[in-house]
Amino acid sequence: MIKKTKITLKKLILIPIVVIINYIILTCFSTPTPQPLPDKKNERYYQVKMCNKLRGKIEYRLPDKTRVDCLTREYAIEVDWAKKWAEGIGQALYYANITHKKPAVALIVGKDDQRYLKRLETVSRELDIKVIILDK
Repeated sequence: MIKKTKITLKKLILIPIVVIINYIILTCFSTPTPQPLPDKKNERYYQVKMCNKLRGKIEYRLPDKTRVDCLTREYAIEVDWAKKWAEGIGQALYYANITHKKPAVALIVGKDDQRYLKRLETVSRELDIKVIILDK
């Protein structure tokens, strides 16, 4: 004999709510799996190394198909070479706005890049952007 279950309006409303809550918990609060470091020391190498250390999500995709280099519980971080400091500011501010996180720029800095770092630090004080220095 087949048992009939009565589906009430309360159950119909509750099921999608439970599914959405589970999705949010899994995507927002789960610990990301660390990724292996690329062999070549390109931008991705520094991005993965830093994001693994911060236990963030690498290449977090936004609804408009743009990607945050590293998303942590507190920061939306853009990783860039020192000479692209200004571009990094714009991306970090945009990603922070969309994700409701604080903006951060992780600058890959070599021995000849101090002028770029000073420029970033000057603007970041005004706009409350966290600066992370990644040594080349």
